[in-house]
Amino acid sequence: MNNMNRVTIFIGLVIIFLIAIISTIIHFFGILFFLRVLFGIVYLCATTLFAIIVFLLAYAKNLKFLALSVAGLITSGYATYQTYKWSEPMHVVYITGVYLVALGILVWWLMEPEMSLVDRMKSAESLERKGKFREAARKYEKDGKYREAAECYLKAEMPESAVWCYERAGEYKRVAKIYTKLAEDKKGGKYWKEAYEFWKRAGEYKKAAECLEKYAENEPWYWGDVAKLWEEISNKDRAKRAWKGALEYYVKEAEEEGVFWEDVANICRRLGDLEKAREAMMKYVEYCKAEAEKDGGWWKHVAEGYEELGEEERAEEVRKKYIEHKNTKID
Repeated sequence: MNNMNRVTIFIGLVIIFLIAIISTIIHFFGILFFLRVLFGIVYLCATTLFAIIVFLLAYAKNLKFLALSVAGLITSGYATYQTYKWSEPMHVVYITGVYLVALGILVWWLMEPEMSLVDRMKSAESLERKGKFREAARKYEKDGKYREAAECYLKAEMPESAVWCYERAGEYKRVAKIYTKLAEDKKGGKYWKEAYEFWKRAGEYKKAAECLEKYAENEPWYWGDVAKLWEEISNKDRAKRAWKGALEYYVKEAEEEGVFWEDVANICRRLGDLEKAREAMMKYVEYCKAEAEKDGGWWKHVAEGYEELGEEERAEEVRKKYIEHKNTKID
């Protein structure tokens, strides 16, 4: 029996147990007594919660919400008392009604917390005409009018909110333009990466490559991706420059961690420097041989390295070692 089945059974048993208790109380004491117990538990929990909140607000000297919390403590405490005494049951009904109205107002406010009561009553178009662009954008966004919302966010100088709306509207070119401007203004590498993504989605591969190139200046492991992108759009000169950037990065990495000599060899081969490619591949083979002494699985990479070097006999010899290692593991 898996965990999901256990949880389902547990929840089912809890529900059955609660139904049994409720049915028993109603059967022996009536539905009115059950309602008193139910409201009593609810208001006792509310009283406890309000007491904690009042204490914390008083300690923090937050007078703005302290008065509301004290009112909640008094009313919930009185309702708890009335569920026990039941001398004024309608008072419990009135308090419950007030709480339900307050809950509705709270939910309504949370939907648009930054708007005044008057602005909530106005349409997005009306707010936009009055220059309340942020409020208008919220209204447009809520109505699913993402293009209009994005334009208002831009007028409100909230570009990062605008790009989200433009993306929802499928306006990838507009998103890319905004991210490009953000990258130029804020000198932010992450914006270059975002601009690249959206220029590519918009089908503007040249601009995508330019943005990723800017990003790679600070994050050099992306030079290989830049080079491939320039190759896709047949710009050999920019691709060659990007491959040189990738080579510089991978040589530094390989000097610290030998496994990257394979990447160095592949890049040298792309740049047409076959002699350096061979030297790098030989270093890669030596690294793999050292690793193979600790883990026989590396003999496979040694064999592949010898194949790249054109040394088929040595590759076959090493491949036998790899097969022997595999068979030993199986046994």
